[in-house]
Amino acid sequence: MGSNNPDSSPDSSPESSSPLITLTNPTPSELPKIFTLSHPKWGPALTLQDYLDREAYLTTVPLSKNGGITHWLLTLSSPPSPSGERPILASCESIKKRAFYTTPSGSVREGVAHGIASVFTDPKYRGRGYASRMMSDLGQRLKTWQDGGEDRPVVFSVLYSDIGKGFYAKHGWAPFPSSHVSWTPSSAAGSPRGKGVKTIGYHELAELCAVDERLLKERLAGLAKEDGGKKRHVALAPELDQLLWHLMREDFMTKHIFGRTPEVRGAVAGEKGRRVWAVWTRGYYGGLGKTEGNTLHVLRVVVEDEENTAEEELIEGFKAIVGIARAEADEWRSHDVQMWNPTGLVRGLVEKIGVEYEFVERDKESIASLMWYGEEEGEEVDWVANEKYAWC
Repeated sequence: MGSNNPDSSPDSSPESSSPLITLTNPTPSELPKIFTLSHPKWGPALTLQDYLDREAYLTTVPLSKNGGITHWLLTLSSPPSPSGERPILASCESIKKRAFYTTPSGSVREGVAHGIASVFTDPKYRGRGYASRMMSDLGQRLKTWQDGGEDRPVVFSVLYSDIGKGFYAKHGWAPFPSSHVSWTPSSAAGSPRGKGVKTIGYHELAELCAVDERLLKERLAGLAKEDGGKKRHVALAPELDQLLWHLMREDFMTKHIFGRTPEVRGAVAGEKGRRVWAVWTRGYYGGLGKTEGNTLHVLRVVVEDEENTAEEELIEGFKAIVGIARAEADEWRSHDVQMWNPTGLVRGLVEKIGVEYEFVERDKESIASLMWYGEEEGEEVDWVANEKYAWC
């Protein structure tokens, strides 16, 4: 989910700067209350009970299970009511993720990153600065949260703002490029698929993710070499667990909306060593009644050999993949297909396949934002592979 929010209506609660306010973790009995508040914003495609069940389910899937997800609550340190019930002033969650980053020497290291999501303030508490207080406290708390020591330090946190760039930038999360290519669904686009084009299901993901991680590390090392270690090139690992988080979330949604789950999770074209592939997920905020809120999101696009001189083969393979994605979007009641922040190479393929598209520069919704926890202040950070798979 995105990071909605900030702060519209005074009451008798303390000012946001009050020492009575604290950032803590909600109790199991408080979580359903938090989710109930956010259901109208992020769960309209589901009934309230199904939404509550989904949020509970998402604590059990890869990436977020076993403490991978942390729920945060801004509340009062001393409950004001005799019952001990604490006010839910603001809330959010963070998910621990593997990350790669380059050092001044040009080496590529692995660290910890946190993906922040579901930033929300109860409407009755808005206008008091509680969202600002929560984000200020959270940014500092995450610097050491689930730190892996010298071998795996916390190096950055990310979020995706649905309220433009200013609010989160003010609290330390710098906005990064946030654009996407959009295609319309088409029932006929997926046929014929062409020679050497196959669909991707769960069983193909492990091998593809392992190759992707290796290629991404090589790319980071190459970028560091090019600039002599002047920038910190960073990326969230496109690992299997990260993709499974998206796909299992998708399974819950489609099972409850359609009564079934998808088989096609992406497509791959070409021979091993020269492949191009895309993995996608379907997101539903409108359900069956309002397809404008539904999108087939391309999570990740990989060109296995970027030096491949067989351009025609690459173009035809990519065209077939886009065709399958558009056909899947049509079948699964999606309003469009979106591919976030394509590289120069992939943008070139988009232009060459002869399929009409729209290029969108987002300035308000899903603004990719990053807070760097590096040792040196003012280090220039380059977010590599800033694609949908990193979202949460």
